[in-house]
Amino acid sequence: MAGAGAAGSAGSAGSAVEAGVGSETEPRAAGRTGRATHSPIRIRPRAAIALGIAAVISAAAFGWPLLISADAALARGTGAPWLFILLLPLVLAVTLAELGEGGLDAKAVAVLGVLSALGAALRPLGAGAAGIEVVFFLLVLGGRVFGPGFGFVLGNTMMFASALLTGGVGPWLPYQMLGAAWVAFGAGLLPPLRGRWEPVLLAAYSTVASLVYGLLLNLSFWPFALGAASTSLSYEPGGPLADNLVRLVGFSLATSLGWDVGRAITTAVLVLATGPVLLRTLRRAARRARFEQPRFTAAAAPPPPPGRPAPPG
Repeated sequence: MAGAGAAGSAGSAGSAVEAGVGSETEPRAAGRTGRATHSPIRIRPRAAIALGIAAVISAAAFGWPLLISADAALARGTGAPWLFILLLPLVLAVTLAELGEGGLDAKAVAVLGVLSALGAALRPLGAGAAGIEVVFFLLVLGGRVFGPGFGFVLGNTMMFASALLTGGVGPWLPYQMLGAAWVAFGAGLLPPLRGRWEPVLLAAYSTVASLVYGLLLNLSFWPFALGAASTSLSYEPGGPLADNLVRLVGFSLATSLGWDVGRAITTAVLVLATGPVLLRTLRRAARRARFEQPRFTAAAAPPPPPGRPAPPG
């Protein structure tokens, strides 16, 4: 029995040495803890720069009515939306290319395709019906598990695919894609929290994000919806920021509050109902897919035999 135990120990040690050659460091660490872990897809420096540029362009595309002066060229006419409609796809293409280069491997792209297709299939079930929106919970959960970079790509691809499926392609689509992308991006930046309180955190974030999303989409067309300064809810070109914000909020309350609240409630309920199961499922898929590039380490040299001096150097 002692010999068998010694042989087994030697065999285990030999197997460990053989496994050490070209082995991945992260699985070994996971084995020591007894639980496999995963990390969100990392954002490379160039992708971070592209995201920063996209953030600036997004802020300009949505917020230009609140930032320009009364005598600015954008305040006269309706050319501003078309300028950003032409510019936003270029910015999105560059950003998605940078995020995909070295950051999304074939397995990550496969998961991205599955989630985008699922969102595109679900969106016709609730779009336009009293604000019921059944795809935002996928954006929140996907961004939470796979990270902000993946979430940004997911928001764009899901909204684009669903627009093709539902016939929703139009001047509003770039704004919808950007808004959804930043919703999923923000979910990836939430503080780490596990257990029963994680779905509660995600539901609270979903509620706020859904309301902000509706406000941003209103901001994209509100300057031209009622005519400049024709009513108390109309956009006032070059007016004080506080006054225009009050007008925008009043316009949103009068026109889209029901849809925005419906989206917020639907998303929060779906996150609470499906979050525990889907979070475990997505994290299990992330662990098995192993999106990060493996890091290899050389096997440690065996110790010298006893009684013989170690070779110099």
